[in-house]
Amino acid sequence: MELKISQQKLQKIFKNSKGKRIAVIGDVMLDKYVYGDVSRISPEAPVQVVDIKSTDYKLGGAANVANNIKTLEAEPVLIGAIGDDYEGDHFLETMKRQKLTTRGIFKDRTRPTTSKTRVIAGSQHVIRIDSEIKMDIMGRAAEDMFRFLKTNLSSFESVILQDYNKGVLSKGIIHRIITLCKSKGKPVYVDPKFDNFFEYKDVTIFKPNRKEIQDALGIRIDGDDSAFDAGQKLMEVINCEWLILTRGEKGMMLFDKEKGKLVVYNIPTRALKVADVSGAGDTVISTLAVTLSGGANIKEAIVLANYAAGQVCEAVGIVPIYKKDLINSMIE
Repeated sequence: MELKISQQKLQKIFKNSKGKRIAVIGDVMLDKYVYGDVSRISPEAPVQVVDIKSTDYKLGGAANVANNIKTLEAEPVLIGAIGDDYEGDHFLETMKRQKLTTRGIFKDRTRPTTSKTRVIAGSQHVIRIDSEIKMDIMGRAAEDMFRFLKTNLSSFESVILQDYNKGVLSKGIIHRIITLCKSKGKPVYVDPKFDNFFEYKDVTIFKPNRKEIQDALGIRIDGDDSAFDAGQKLMEVINCEWLILTRGEKGMMLFDKEKGKLVVYNIPTRALKVADVSGAGDTVISTLAVTLSGGANIKEAIVLANYAAGQVCEAVGIVPIYKKDLINSMIE
């Protein structure tokens, strides 16, 4: 699908989306990067000894989606749960540093803050250490999150459900959120994972990647025909308004019910040189939500999201998309 968006339309979309409030509900994470040097092997075991030089903290999971919305100059409201621990304190500090509101973040003393620590020596990624509990969040923390959404829903343009199978989006809370949003006419955009894949029925956008569809349907997608068959089946099962299948280096496919008829569009990737696909899915859902809130139609929104994903894939590590960079890439 080739679609040109004029500079005037681009400016109008981002002018309209500026400051629009978008809720992001899901599994928040703290990404910790430990940088150092290796000069010796430990005498205790045949492992490298890393001398730490610096440490950096970044927002991960659903918090990375919120960060992308912020850098696109809309206003994200992140809703999630952290532990009452050292990592949770750093998570809140990092949010504040990024100028994100922490009002929707609630502490659950029964679990740790989900965190991923990456140890990097020179250019080598030595090890990753994860701290998490994947059981569904229940009780007070779950009710606090839902109550916060319900109280503030009228101020949100849309709601993103960002699922990483870490417990925030249980089956029960998914159904309650979708029912609530439908009753208030609020669009729901979903980035799913395996465990609750088929629970997100009747949403506005359902955006799985190729691996997630393969795992959920138990099939192999190896070309356009198999991708079309899988998408068609998903449209029937999920009953979403738009299905967006992200396919890595092959770009994206948009399944659209136009006047009751299923129409499929292929959108080739815009990455000139893929360095790292980490976080590209977060960038896609963020850009879709922001541009749709600014008055873009779905075809314009997916073209913009495709350009945004291409931009972040050319960088190493998880980086957000900035409005200025996205606009420049569209008019070059």
